[in-house]
Amino acid sequence: MKKPYYILFLLFFFFIYPALVFPQFTSNIREHITIDQDWRFAFGHPFDTSKDFNTGTGYFSYLAKTTYGDGAAASDFDDRSWRKLDLPHDWAVEQGFSEKASYSHGFKRIGRAFPETSIGWYRKKITIPQSDLGRRIHIAFDGVFRNAIVWFNGHYLGTHPSGYLGFEYDVTDYVNYGGENTIAVRADAMMEEGWFYEGAGIYRHVWLNKTNSLHVPADGTFVSTTKLSNASAQLASKVAVVNEGSKSYQFKIVQTVLDAVGKSIATTTIDNLQLKPMETKEYETNLTIDNPKLWSVDQPYLHKMVTTIYAGNVLTDTQTTIFGIRTVYFDASKGFFLNGKHLKIKGTNNHQDHAGVGVAMPDALQDFRIATLKSFGSNAYRCSHNPPTPELLEACDRLGMLVIDETRLMGIASTQLSELKRMMLRDRNHPSIISWSIANEEWGIEGDIKGARMARTIQDYAKTIDTTRGITAGISGNWDNGIATAVDVIGYNYIKHGGKETTDKHHREFPHLASWGTEEGSTFATRGIYFEDNEKQFKPAYDFPQSPIAHSIEQGWKHYDARDYLAGMFIWTGFDYRGEPTPYQWPATGSYFGMLDQCGFYKDDAWYLKSWWGTEPVLHLLPHWNWKGKEGQLIDVWAYSNCDVVELFLNKKSLGKKTMEKNGHLEWKVKYQAGTLEAIGYKNGKKTLTQTVKTTSDAVALGLQSNVKTIQANGTDIALITVDTKDKSGLFVPTSEDEVAFSISGPAKIIGVGNGKPTATEPDQFLEKITVVPISNLKEKIVNSISEASETVDNLDISNWDNAFKDSRDTIFEKKVKALVYRTDFELPENFKESKITFFYNSIGKSQSIYINGKQIANAIPENKKGDSFILDKATLRSGKNSIVIVAEPLTYKYNWNPVNTNPGTIQLISPAATWKRTLFSGLAQVILQSTGDAGQITLTATSKGLKKAIIQINAIKN
Repeated sequence: MKKPYYILFLLFFFFIYPALVFPQFTSNIREHITIDQDWRFAFGHPFDTSKDFNTGTGYFSYLAKTTYGDGAAASDFDDRSWRKLDLPHDWAVEQGFSEKASYSHGFKRIGRAFPETSIGWYRKKITIPQSDLGRRIHIAFDGVFRNAIVWFNGHYLGTHPSGYLGFEYDVTDYVNYGGENTIAVRADAMMEEGWFYEGAGIYRHVWLNKTNSLHVPADGTFVSTTKLSNASAQLASKVAVVNEGSKSYQFKIVQTVLDAVGKSIATTTIDNLQLKPMETKEYETNLTIDNPKLWSVDQPYLHKMVTTIYAGNVLTDTQTTIFGIRTVYFDASKGFFLNGKHLKIKGTNNHQDHAGVGVAMPDALQDFRIATLKSFGSNAYRCSHNPPTPELLEACDRLGMLVIDETRLMGIASTQLSELKRMMLRDRNHPSIISWSIANEEWGIEGDIKGARMARTIQDYAKTIDTTRGITAGISGNWDNGIATAVDVIGYNYIKHGGKETTDKHHREFPHLASWGTEEGSTFATRGIYFEDNEKQFKPAYDFPQSPIAHSIEQGWKHYDARDYLAGMFIWTGFDYRGEPTPYQWPATGSYFGMLDQCGFYKDDAWYLKSWWGTEPVLHLLPHWNWKGKEGQLIDVWAYSNCDVVELFLNKKSLGKKTMEKNGHLEWKVKYQAGTLEAIGYKNGKKTLTQTVKTTSDAVALGLQSNVKTIQANGTDIALITVDTKDKSGLFVPTSEDEVAFSISGPAKIIGVGNGKPTATEPDQFLEKITVVPISNLKEKIVNSISEASETVDNLDISNWDNAFKDSRDTIFEKKVKALVYRTDFELPENFKESKITFFYNSIGKSQSIYINGKQIANAIPENKKGDSFILDKATLRSGKNSIVIVAEPLTYKYNWNPVNTNPGTIQLISPAATWKRTLFSGLAQVILQSTGDAGQITLTATSKGLKKAIIQINAIKN
């Protein structure tokens, strides 16, 4: 070898070759990047492949060979005519209602009876820079409902069946570094998992995660408090490290605890560690925190654990874990203890949807919901009956709400145990979580020996992941056998249903088991309604038990509060939710169980709980006092209060004083007379509170109130606007049912409306309508050149033309055919002029001219791999049949496994959205506004026929 070449060889071997084989660590340590913006969405189909973009129909399917994602899974699929949207997205809430639809899903038009709206496709393009070569690249989904199939650059990544836990895929080796990359997701909501509204689509966040090859994997750290005293706290830390590189590394781990202001208060180092390629190990260490600030429901103080990994002196990874210093303990005789202090659980069960937006909740809505539950004294939240979105748990951590975290489906197969493990690993650092729930009312096995065996197996398995929390299950019967004998903390679901079975009996028989009410105190109530109306499907908002064998809210709380061995109770439910409208059927579309309606407006039961769960003085009267036509009739008047005595007056005439019992309420029978009800509450013999309820006149004006004065100009923050009406005296009119229209200006948009009505079938959202017309069924005719125009005239008879593309477009065809005319028709609706109409064209020629209804729209344009688009002139179009002609120099191929494009594209019609509107129910409605990203003043205007309009202004501000 000549010397210059030898030197070049040495340079390559010692400097370039190692960089190719063993990429160096990059200066960017770890990135967690939101990729929620700018997705494309379209409906597919469960069994009609032509309506499912012919995905999976190729000779080699995506399951046969890698990179063979076809149809909408292909990288080069043309999705330009699809709808643009940002995540999170719930397509179910966008649908209308039908009596034929699922009772569980609130009669929304999805599911087996509605195949046209039960398969959703999502696609997104992302650019990953060349500088990321050598890093590990992951795509992470927090939740997709459901049965999500995912492709990346045409590579099939996997199928995730459940809609409730996140999943993550390593796409490192599939990436086009320095170029464009395509994510495709097919979600199938044909089948339900639960018996309640579950939504549809990518309804949680999606992330792009980048790390070096030596790093802490997702959910790889766990910080727990092992010992607590007045002077110090002992922390145990576990951290997993993975080497996804191709050589061994020696490294060290440094962990630092930061307080809430970022000050370092403890640190530890684990040194002289080594990992082989593709090896993962977990390491443990202990730290001591002097004079710790504890996490509690009243003072939810949060710390951070910063974990850093060094290979030699090179920093390869930094991961931050948020946690709280606290201890939890269940005592079978004395209940629940937080940080060594007894605390009675005052909890609610909740599903994960909200009026107007379904399950696609903005993060700030999680805070609103938790804060609203806390406002009436609740301190605990049961995730019913599935793992929640991570942002809910973060809100509970910040605001001080205890949590039961519940897996979706009980079982001991690897499928169910893997789901449980992933939930626990994901959520174990949240100080709000005090228990893992492994089951809910598994009637098939909950009362037999199989249930007991399964519960013990699952509990033993869970304890290998986390020993710091008790294992519970919601159980609704068969208390002397099965699951109720096997878990750490028995969860009673409606134990009064068991007749002679009571919590006392079960506690006597199993005194070593801790216990609480996982579902108790359930009632039917319609906000603002005080007489039963089965025709309208309304239940009165008094705290009546569902049946003679069920507890009302008050009965349930009295039972659980009176017994020390019971840790507390979780009411069914905190919020109303869509679906399961027991005791009614269609047209009831939502539940009646909540202390709050689907918007978060208080029902009267919330005031009962505020009286006895909260810490501030309360006096609340029900019902309203608008009862025209019922003059002289007896009306049930109730008072919820924590005062000692309450005196009631009607038009200044005393109706008597009554003494309040603990955890009780007061009742009067009052003959209706328009005017003023007044209640005066006394504490220790002194007048402390007054509440009045007045008869109002008709509504004359609209009112708007926001839950916040400003929002962050970040594209995600929200404001919740309450809409009501006022009479001439400025009094809220509780019986208004006016339809209100909304308009908005400034840097925000309306994303949902609701009113809490359980029988509502009005739209939740008012969106642009996108109609896509495929250009198909082409006919063809051979011509001499693309300049020929005789075959492009309108209304030409082509009945004797050949079907297009019947001949192979090989090199033989190329030699004998210089040009082709392709023709077909497409249909437009009567109202097409209301729409913006775009033709998204895919080249079917090396050069081509295009005509619509005889008018040329493109002349001799070259082949464009990315496609061309044309805004169509409505003056040249017509309702009904329109013709399209393409005169082209044909595309050809050399090899038959690489066929030419035969799809000329689609025509997209975008019709403007209708005006946002909502009818008031019991005087209220809600509008949810969301930032569009810019700073400025937002103005929402509400109008209604015969009423004075209302305007509210909110500022969107940059940090």
